[in-house]
Amino acid sequence: MKVVLVNGSPNRNGCTFTGLSIIKEQLEKNNVNSEIYQVGNKPVIGCTGCNVCRQPDKSGNCVYDQDMVNIVAKALLEADGIILGSAVHFASATGAATSFFDRLFYCTSGFFGTLRFKFGAAIVSCRRGGNSATFDQLNKYFSISQMPIVSSHYWNGIHGYTPEDVYADKEGVRILQTLADNMAYLIKCKHGSNVEIPEPHPFVMTNFIR
Repeated sequence: MKVVLVNGSPNRNGCTFTGLSIIKEQLEKNNVNSEIYQVGNKPVIGCTGCNVCRQPDKSGNCVYDQDMVNIVAKALLEADGIILGSAVHFASATGAATSFFDRLFYCTSGFFGTLRFKFGAAIVSCRRGGNSATFDQLNKYFSISQMPIVSSHYWNGIHGYTPEDVYADKEGVRILQTLADNMAYLIKCKHGSNVEIPEPHPFVMTNFIR
């Protein structure tokens, strides 16, 4: 059982990393392995819609391999779930995180069911505001990919300007710990169940062009 954690903040050891570390520690208490990938501190090219990753001989690999998209994609396909983390920039995920996640979810063929029934969750870190808008943005990656979204007892946001501030946000810490517990519980339920995964419906695309 494993969960992929992605730090989309440009600050390698900042508040978002601290939040993900809290989750990682709690997952380990639940006997669920996890690994944090740092992706937000270098320039990341956005998806150009070239569709090379959809060609059979590319096996879902993105043509732009200067960053960690293909590495994280492989880890995600082998994992039970993923937690996306981002700082808040202008009430949105960081530019690098957005570009990275766009390519990650496109090349892992979310439209075609590759990520079906893997569990997804997002956490956001802000000094003061913009967290709920960013949280909504990140959850859309899961809802288009047939991934059950794991929740906590409140929206998954932490507040602070330094890692020490994050630990002072006692409610935020509890939110992340509860999220980790819920993620671990659902993964264990999936592994312990003999219920068959539903067969996907035939793929169809309608463009509404008349």
